[in-house]
Amino acid sequence: MALTRSFKELVQRRVGEDPEFRAALLREGIDTMLAGDVDTGKAILRDYIKATVGFEKLGAATGTQPKSLIRMFGPRGNPQARNLFSVIGYLQKQAGVELHVATGPA
Repeated sequence: MALTRSFKELVQRRVGEDPEFRAALLREGIDTMLAGDVDTGKAILRDYIKATVGFEKLGAATGTQPKSLIRMFGPRGNPQARNLFSVIGYLQKQAGVELHVATGPA
């Protein structure tokens, strides 16, 4: 199901206004990817990036062309681990959060 413009605008506005929501969205994108749903995780991170730092600033910070980042987080993108972890590291620093992987119930 495609997201409507008003929903995307709502998410962007909420990210700008609510630091807890912003951190939760970043965490959700990463958790979703770790759970094996890479496409949904990329979509969440793409929305997070657009609502926070933007692809231009992210590209300058990570040494990756903004267009490459846009493709990487697009529906058919296939990010290399090096690029993905570089982006995640930068996003964590910008958000002031530090995410960790931990084992949970089986």
